[in-house]
Amino acid sequence: MSTVASIVATTDLAILVYFLALNSFYAVLLVLSIPEIWEQTRVAEDDDFQRLMQSDALPPITILVPAYNESATIEASVTAILTLEYRNYEVVVVNDGSRDDTMEKLRHAFDLYEIPRIYPETIPTTSLRALYRSRSRSRLTVLDKENGGKADSLNAAINASRFPLVIAVDADTLIEPDALLRLTRPFLLGREIAAVGGTVRVANNCTVQDGRVTDARVPGRLLPGVQVVEYLRAFLFGRLGWNRLGGNLIISGAFGLFRKQYVAAIGGYHTSSIVEDLDLVVRLHRYLRHNKIRYEMPFIPDPVAWTEVPESMKVLSRQRERWHRGLIAAMWTYKSMLLNPRYGRVGMLAMPFYAFGEMLAPLIEVLGYVITIGGFAFGMVNLSFALLFVLVAWGYGMLLSLWAVVLEEVSFRRYRRFGDLVRLLLFASLENFGYRQCTVWWRLKAFASVWKRTHVWGEMTRKGFAATP
Repeated sequence: MSTVASIVATTDLAILVYFLALNSFYAVLLVLSIPEIWEQTRVAEDDDFQRLMQSDALPPITILVPAYNESATIEASVTAILTLEYRNYEVVVVNDGSRDDTMEKLRHAFDLYEIPRIYPETIPTTSLRALYRSRSRSRLTVLDKENGGKADSLNAAINASRFPLVIAVDADTLIEPDALLRLTRPFLLGREIAAVGGTVRVANNCTVQDGRVTDARVPGRLLPGVQVVEYLRAFLFGRLGWNRLGGNLIISGAFGLFRKQYVAAIGGYHTSSIVEDLDLVVRLHRYLRHNKIRYEMPFIPDPVAWTEVPESMKVLSRQRERWHRGLIAAMWTYKSMLLNPRYGRVGMLAMPFYAFGEMLAPLIEVLGYVITIGGFAFGMVNLSFALLFVLVAWGYGMLLSLWAVVLEEVSFRRYRRFGDLVRLLLFASLENFGYRQCTVWWRLKAFASVWKRTHVWGEMTRKGFAATP
């Protein structure tokens, strides 16, 4: 019995140290994000830079908009994109074999007419049905194609694009008017930029007019409300902190700007990947390192896009299981980069963090619950140690979420009402009681899906922005 107790105590201690190290690393990212926010704000508000952003020096951009069954939001989203404050850009919308009336909505709203295809299809895609231009919007091109998935749609849009920079934007995403101006900032500073990511925020419960978020509100319901806190934590200090460490592995598929020549060089998006944005960024790192090309992939906090998040447990569970399944697949596919000094900070820091931290965290957390509860029940773990485990696993994470809310409040402060701040603090506190355990379970299911070689995307049911107050 003493041997079993010793094993339980040692394992529990190892799990405790794991969570202490993981949460401490998150704390380091938080600390590193503070000077990064200050620096980004200082550059964005510089008078000379403001004049530069209004000049002809801005690089031309193609906005790629994949759409599958997006009837509820497609007109508002495309209309908003077509009225962005940017001098030289085009919009390529791809209807990926939608089963609803997405294509009909586009045809009616923008007065589309068919044109011949005259561009080379350098990246293979599923068959195109037709190519359209808009009579009312000269910037707009619409591709109608057989269903092939989001990655395939983005590849088709890249083939049709005319400009050197491409930005992938989900059809359910609302981009703020000056977001493109802000997102191109690193390209205007003479840096070797391969890609840049912006901030994605939660549009649920916000007031939306003419495809714009005119009044940001924090949802009153727990499920979307907690996701607001998650997004703040992920973008405001997670990705900002990685700027300082030079190892950003995630540029959101809902809002990311890429240099097209590099994306084309690696064959575009992988259609076999279920998390195409992570897969693309890791492959870009690998390609650029292999070819000894100097580059940066920064995250910029002030360009903002708004998206609708799941409001039901069923839809959210599918989304989170898919995200984690994609993470597992990426870590396995590119395992040769792990702890490989050839890939610099990406191989020695970012890949280990995502593999041993983000990927394995749900397995280790569940193991910690089982051993701690079982050990306490059989008298092998005392109450003090059990409480310490909960404090490190939950309390530390809660503290980081609260700090993310504080960081938002002292920096960008998009939520102006005192009631919204109260909700954010409340959701940051409640996140660990029920919601966290659900996300752990969903992420745990991803391992079983990988084992069974399940390759299901899972549909996202949306209310549409017209339903917001």
